[in-house]
Amino acid sequence: MKIHWAGLIIMAVLCIAMDVYICRRLHRTGYRWTSRFNGVLAALAAVLVAAVTLMPLSSASTSNSTFVTGQYMLYTFFAILAPIALGMLIYGIGRWLKQRWMTIIAFIVAALVFGVMWWGAIVTPGKIEIKEVELAFERLPDAFDGYRIVQWTDTHLGTYNGHTAIVEKQIKAINDLHPDMICFTGDLVSRKTDEAMPYRYLLAQLHAPDGVFSVLGNHDYDNYVQWDDEKAKTDDRKALCDLQQEVGWRLLNDDYALIKRGDDQIVIIGTENYGDHPYEKRGNLAKAYSGLYDGNFKIQLQHNPYAWRANTLTNSNIDLMLAGHTHAWQIMLQIGSWRWSPACLRYPEWGGAYNEGDRWLYVSIGTGMVGTPMRIGATPEITVITLKKKSP
Repeated sequence: MKIHWAGLIIMAVLCIAMDVYICRRLHRTGYRWTSRFNGVLAALAAVLVAAVTLMPLSSASTSNSTFVTGQYMLYTFFAILAPIALGMLIYGIGRWLKQRWMTIIAFIVAALVFGVMWWGAIVTPGKIEIKEVELAFERLPDAFDGYRIVQWTDTHLGTYNGHTAIVEKQIKAINDLHPDMICFTGDLVSRKTDEAMPYRYLLAQLHAPDGVFSVLGNHDYDNYVQWDDEKAKTDDRKALCDLQQEVGWRLLNDDYALIKRGDDQIVIIGTENYGDHPYEKRGNLAKAYSGLYDGNFKIQLQHNPYAWRANTLTNSNIDLMLAGHTHAWQIMLQIGSWRWSPACLRYPEWGGAYNEGDRWLYVSIGTGMVGTPMRIGATPEITVITLKKKSP
């Protein structure tokens, strides 16, 4: 976690200005106890920001517990700031329109925003949404008609700080789906390999007849902490790769596997993270599989959906790509079949199924959290993709 000083200073000035204005208004109208309560909140917010600023959160030596504590402290600050700022905006509009009743609306909206933010931090991360998706392909071999793949992604295990209940629940849900194959599409951890250690025995419990396949995500390359030297960083990344092998997963770092049913087969291609700026473009499709235009039905595992249009569609005839990465920016609004997330501002394919003719991309919004420890409306997703043979 990096502190952006310019943004922090601007935010501090705005917070102080809002708090001074609120305290003066409350004091003038006789609500002295309310004024004092607001002063306490302002002091708490200031302490939280100061504490997070002074924490060495970007250092590799920082424990995961300290890092997670810093995340929640910063989130608490925003959970105080956002409701107050929105309430102030509505209150200001009410004064400009000379509508006193809008003061009540301001308080109601502030309370709702506060409640939604903490519901997203405390309740939603422990939920699971099983998404059932059926995709049809002309080139799918007959023996794989009805083949079931479970996609699990973006766990960011460090967020749970060693508490295993949520991950245990997710793994049980995956196994209970009885898939033919399980695919993990990256970001097992957020910063370092040691975040995954408390969950090793759980990760080893994942099972499917054709195995568990995985790729690395941008957070799995140890780029989010400051290391003493390059060797320490390389060793930690190797440890994460070794861990996945030890728990029985097959990590496909620019590699492939064949899945056979009698005389029929499909190809599973795993590429390293191939991301949009500022993320690295590591994945090498040609290295992973030389027959990119052969007649085999091919599934690509890739962390970042950016790679689909930037690389996969133009350099192969891969039939299906599975990706994660976006988290739907951990905020999603949904009414019936309509969904919206601010992630669409950056990624045209941010969550769900997308196609170009008979070629498909599925982007899972994942299960974990990074940056802010909350998921507002973006319920953790485990996806079941059923492959179907399209009738000619």
